[in-house]
Amino acid sequence: MIKKKQYRITEVKEAKQVALDYLKLFELDKAIEFGLPEIDDRYHIWRVPLLSKNNENIGEVVIDAITTLINEKKSSNKEVLESRLLGRKLNNTSKKMEGSDDENGSTPKVSNLRNTVGFGDCEELLSETPNESVDLIFTSPPYFNARPEYAEYLTYEEYLLKIKKIIHQSYRVLNEGRFFIMNISPILIRRSSRSEASKRIAVPFDFHRLFIEENFEFIDDIIWVKPEGAGWATGRGRRFAADRNPLQYKPVPVTEYILVYRKKTEKLIDWHIRKHPIPELVEASKIEDGYETTNIWKIHPAHSQKHPAIFPLELAEKVIKYYSFKNDVVLDPFAGTGTVGKAAIKLGRRFVLFEQDPEYITIIQEELHSWLQNRVNEVNLINLELTKNKTPFLNFDVV
Repeated sequence: MIKKKQYRITEVKEAKQVALDYLKLFELDKAIEFGLPEIDDRYHIWRVPLLSKNNENIGEVVIDAITTLINEKKSSNKEVLESRLLGRKLNNTSKKMEGSDDENGSTPKVSNLRNTVGFGDCEELLSETPNESVDLIFTSPPYFNARPEYAEYLTYEEYLLKIKKIIHQSYRVLNEGRFFIMNISPILIRRSSRSEASKRIAVPFDFHRLFIEENFEFIDDIIWVKPEGAGWATGRGRRFAADRNPLQYKPVPVTEYILVYRKKTEKLIDWHIRKHPIPELVEASKIEDGYETTNIWKIHPAHSQKHPAIFPLELAEKVIKYYSFKNDVVLDPFAGTGTVGKAAIKLGRRFVLFEQDPEYITIIQEELHSWLQNRVNEVNLINLELTKNKTPFLNFDVV
């Protein structure tokens, strides 16, 4: 049974602040006031009433008391709130299914975000990113305590909650029907003494649940296979290799998952191709011969003294080519040293890179010159007055 002490929102003022942040996304925070928030212990949620300036109830914000996330299905959306504020009846015309695009004239959005590098916690930076402004998200999140330099979370549950919040924010910033792709693998927690057993955590399967809970659709699981000889550094399998006793068998891990999810939509993928506002970009983005025909990708891992878990440029290039058009915006919320940004520019896309380690941010800033040549000054920078090279602060904006 869940107890109140497990709630991350325990006070009225905390519930109001979360609701205020939600209204800011719609630029309605100045037009709407709050009634008295109430906690619903049966469902572990806060209900925050929304009032007009005339003190009329026009809706509510529903917040998960445990995760602090907005329950958008139960909360009043922008269209409802605006119609009630203006005293208009809501248009109840049902959404049209794929195939009626010619009737409603809808077309995929073209993002106007410029190349961006943001320094700070990606959860906070995502909250400042405009709605539906990103065309592809590809990332590899930090491991949970797999190495000392990653020991950031006290518990695995905290780690999963952090990832859930990032997936939640990502759903909002991702364009309709576009893809969130994650490179992830199970991790090994080494034993602290000979009297204990090591543990292997099935991270990809826990992440899958988070994506489904956040309304993404599962599309594919791609297996990244590393060459023979990889994986022995983990020490896994050495005991069995020496003794060959049953029950001790543990295979050496030489694979990682590339999990592919799509933001839910009624529109088919073909809609993005047929209705793209710039058909020339669709034509220029066609995949050449030699593409991967199965979900088994054989790619040599990358190594760098600058980062302990860098993923290969080849991997980033394949994902970007297969799941975006030229000129699209590709986001990596855990950018590391910027591999996704480098691949994006190489393939004629734009990038948004978020990273909280100042050393990695410095590397990205140095790399920008080789990626962009004389266009470096066009890059939008966020919070970079905090980095070693004292880059001036520039507001997060669009072009």
